[in-house]
Amino acid sequence: MNIILTGVTGTLGSKVLHELLEQKADSLETIYVLVRKKQRLTPQKRIDNMLASDATPDFIKNNLSAFQHKIQVIDAIYMLDPAFFLKKNQDNYFIHSAGYVNLSLDPNHKKEIFEENFELTKSIFKKYSEYIRKFIYISTAFSIGEVTGQIDNDYLSSGSGKYRNNYEASKHASEHFLREEANKKGIALQILRPSVLGGNIFDTKFFISKYMVFYLFAKFFYATKSNDTIRIQAGEKVGLNIIPVDYAAKVIVKVFESDIEQLNIVHSKTTPMVSGIKKILDTVGFTNFSITEDMISEAVTFESKLEKFYYQTIGIHLSPYFNSQPHEWDTTLLEKILPIPAYDLEDYLVGAIEYATTNDFKNQRW
Repeated sequence: MNIILTGVTGTLGSKVLHELLEQKADSLETIYVLVRKKQRLTPQKRIDNMLASDATPDFIKNNLSAFQHKIQVIDAIYMLDPAFFLKKNQDNYFIHSAGYVNLSLDPNHKKEIFEENFELTKSIFKKYSEYIRKFIYISTAFSIGEVTGQIDNDYLSSGSGKYRNNYEASKHASEHFLREEANKKGIALQILRPSVLGGNIFDTKFFISKYMVFYLFAKFFYATKSNDTIRIQAGEKVGLNIIPVDYAAKVIVKVFESDIEQLNIVHSKTTPMVSGIKKILDTVGFTNFSITEDMISEAVTFESKLEKFYYQTIGIHLSPYFNSQPHEWDTTLLEKILPIPAYDLEDYLVGAIEYATTNDFKNQRW
């Protein structure tokens, strides 16, 4: 069996690589990792740096030479040229983990977001359709948009809610395209949807390679030098669903060969948004805030420079999630596959932010 993997230098993709080597090494012939050159770093050097980092599990480091023979780095300039490194009629699985996470509501950003998430996914699938047995698409649990009540795993048979941003819309559009095209070509398709990714819960606890979403909220207040007060708009009934990245990766590798077509990789419980915000701000040492359910915008008049800056930057992206309608996910199937580890949600949130502060919220440079 061969795996073609995108997004391997990203938060989730790197952990998927680790799990493939741990769970599937005996049955894997080659893992083809599609990697872009970054500044002066070649694709091969980026992977070498990643495998040599503190984030790499000891079982890989201790057997690195053996595992390196299974990893073939492909420069992303050949991403849409599968004939460069693949042959037809091989036992090939494509795991498309790469994605462009941009929660911007700006209409001017829509084209870029759709090109990176939707158009690229279309091109990849069309180019590889004659080379692969199965296509595994890593989407997002939020691609359904804003809906209320209990959310099941099937996002393709029911209507979507109102998309909170172009990122959600682009991922859901990709899902629908893949379903239609996979059916036409007789290729197996699997859509896996993690929720917000948090740091590891198993080994190297709390580690995460890139700080996004709730981490960006924490970083904003961790870095501010302002003593201004700020009102943070958040709903009392809203919850934040965070899933540890290493758990999500374990699930992906455990199910990609199964006949499961759609699966949300989410926590069975959510961290209450209001108490979660308070925990985050307490952890980074910011105290000049209040939380309100009232709409905050220029029409209401900002009460400080900090408040204005927040709502003109990350606040405009995060507020739709801080004020969503109450909902929960059905995790019955997920729990049968791999039980969600038991831990206190707020303690985990605090631990994740404390870990980030010790690294000054600096992303890994692979």
